[in-house]
Amino acid sequence: MTADRIADVWGTRTPMGPGAPWPQRVDQHLVDGLTDQDVDRWVQSACVLCSNGCGLDIAVRDDRMVGVRGRADDRVSHGRLGPKGLFGWQGQSRDRLLRPMVRRHGKLEETTWEDAMGVVVSRSRELLESRGPLSHAFYTSGQLMIEEYYTLAVIGKAGLGTPHMDGNTRLCTATAAAALKETFGTDGQPGSYTDLDHADAVFHYGHNVAETQTVLWARMLDRLEGSDPPRHVCVDPRRTAVAQRSDVHLAVRPGTNLALMNGLLREVIHRGWVDEEYVAAHTRGFDELVATVEPYTPSHVADICRVSARDLEAAAEIFGTSERIVSTVLQGFYQSHQATAASCQVNNLHLLRGMLGRPGAGILQMNGQPTAQNNRETGVDGDLSGFRNWENESHVRELAELWDVDPMKIPHWAPPTHAMQIMRYVEQGSIGLLWVAGTNPAVSLPDLERVRRILSSDSVLVVVNESFPNETTELADVVLPAALWGEKTGTFTNVDRTVHLSEQAVRPPGEARSDLDIWVDYARRMDLRDRSGRPIPRWETPEDAFDGWRDCSRGRPCDYSGMSYELLRGSPGIQWPCTEDAPTGTERIYTDHVFNTQDDYCETYGHDLLTGASTTPEQHRAARFDGRARLKAAEWTPAPDAPDEDYPLRLGTGRTVYHFHTRTKTGRAPELDAAAPEAWVEISPEDAEPLGVAEGDIVRVESRRGAIEVPARIAGVRPGAVFVPFHYGDVDKGDRPSRAANELTMSVWDPVSKQPAFKGGAVRVTRVRAGDGPAPAPPTTPSPEGA
Repeated sequence: MTADRIADVWGTRTPMGPGAPWPQRVDQHLVDGLTDQDVDRWVQSACVLCSNGCGLDIAVRDDRMVGVRGRADDRVSHGRLGPKGLFGWQGQSRDRLLRPMVRRHGKLEETTWEDAMGVVVSRSRELLESRGPLSHAFYTSGQLMIEEYYTLAVIGKAGLGTPHMDGNTRLCTATAAAALKETFGTDGQPGSYTDLDHADAVFHYGHNVAETQTVLWARMLDRLEGSDPPRHVCVDPRRTAVAQRSDVHLAVRPGTNLALMNGLLREVIHRGWVDEEYVAAHTRGFDELVATVEPYTPSHVADICRVSARDLEAAAEIFGTSERIVSTVLQGFYQSHQATAASCQVNNLHLLRGMLGRPGAGILQMNGQPTAQNNRETGVDGDLSGFRNWENESHVRELAELWDVDPMKIPHWAPPTHAMQIMRYVEQGSIGLLWVAGTNPAVSLPDLERVRRILSSDSVLVVVNESFPNETTELADVVLPAALWGEKTGTFTNVDRTVHLSEQAVRPPGEARSDLDIWVDYARRMDLRDRSGRPIPRWETPEDAFDGWRDCSRGRPCDYSGMSYELLRGSPGIQWPCTEDAPTGTERIYTDHVFNTQDDYCETYGHDLLTGASTTPEQHRAARFDGRARLKAAEWTPAPDAPDEDYPLRLGTGRTVYHFHTRTKTGRAPELDAAAPEAWVEISPEDAEPLGVAEGDIVRVESRRGAIEVPARIAGVRPGAVFVPFHYGDVDKGDRPSRAANELTMSVWDPVSKQPAFKGGAVRVTRVRAGDGPAPAPPTTPSPEGA
């Protein structure tokens, strides 16, 4: 069964009709030769190889992980696992970092924890004394656990007082958070996965769910193959598996998402599909929205986006006439020009039709990583913990009292520092200690030549918590071996607010430690203390850290106060908010249609979507949102780095089904690596033919910033655009040309979310030579030529 799951990505269909429970289907993989009877114990956990967070059990034999099994009662997956969930864990047993390393005389040398932490603490103390807390920065991940994030948040904000904290969530979900905050006042997904079981229409905005969240797509496929299936609409320049199953595919020209969304809104308004009573009672800003979208007639949108006006009208009609609609949004919007503005228009469509807070009517501004939600909740992305507002003095005082520190210790005098700003400050020399954890910026950040130069600078001590040798550890000054999933205990929250407990199944290899242990060790060595002389943080174990987070979240939208390890142990997952009044969690939020826009409760007062200029507290009070959603809009503007005679094509980057991020785990899992061993570029037949490029030919893809050489796949991407998967780095490159997509991308970002615009830069393609056969792109989830 398991071998087939590489070819059969989504597994056997279990069709269901609207409102019916999703049938269970338990997927399992054990290493060759073992059966259930050979397993010593099964340990509760959940998958961390996409943002779905499917509940599973880890099989352990002789203190080794030997397999996984889906949890039949899990509310997210009902027992299913995708290819990465089934096979990806095997990568953890290969090529691990076992001991700390310190760079001396230009070379990383293995050493003791005492020596490595001594180097870090010595530099940290020297910088704090000479330059203060702004000399420190932390750049983390969307793959750690709540306990680790919250511990670092307290150390950074209450112990050190640095505003320079962000995660690689800036690259994938910053726009999800920003769009939710701009419209509803705070972060937090309004919808639930169960809404998909009831919906009669599903809209995918830049979300190739078939590859990014395979189990969620299996749920959608089961509705499509059951009775009374929902209609689907897909916005994506590639003819993906999702597009192929959609009733309307809007293959939008890269960089024009906002124009398309403005056109959809205009159609819904002009054709009388607005729930006027709902809009009047629960929103503010309708007249301004109408004025902004009015110029975007179907023909005007068709000209801008290069889509059919008739298709736009058809999509609008589905949205305007369906009774239960779910919208999902991901990187096709988040990593593109005018990201937040376009994503807010998804929220606006739902508000105009009152499509929130009931079964089948929901918005899922998706996350790109398994624990990205927790990075945002705890404030390791730079925001204040618990979705608090850094401009609200009462919110700062709440945290100061909780952490027992002076309010001025908590950085809140300026907007949080985002990842690209942190890199700029390192480049300029004001940050002298950069601590990276659980991420590989030497592959994942844009404009890699510049990133490598920054990370290898002599002016900064780069400390890296990592589990594998990779492109970033190659440049680090101190490398600390970190424990991975299954080797530590903690909790994490998926995109529909479901919290899972993941128990430690095996011991970490060598001298590896959890990130929680590493940061507590650092804090103790630094002797960080609160006003009462107690250590910061006050805990040392995962469960105590979770209890600390429960206290911090109490009374906020992401309220975990009713949860405990005891409740999570054996549960199918619990959705926050979970309180004394909602002890089993909350399936949907905003069921009363009162949103979090009150002046004293909101996480942000908002921004101008076109420029990013902040709304002041005074302006927010004057607008009297008072629990009503903010209908915000912006005009479309042309994207930067437009194609021209020299660089005539638009670049898109993204995921493939068999890999996760920079392949540190999945590239070491034999089945997954074999399924997609090398990078490629997708190009349309219309663009390939005049270039003399055939399937499998080696081509040079070049932007104004760099170049890569990869095989060409002649595929169903729209003419004028090309697509390169972003997973592949160059740690094993040797003398061959680079294959890393981010050699090509730009250092530009959205004005509100600060998320880099990986998609849309101009490139050119040149044939280098004939290849050895077809491109190594997987045949299972293609955007096939001419399909």
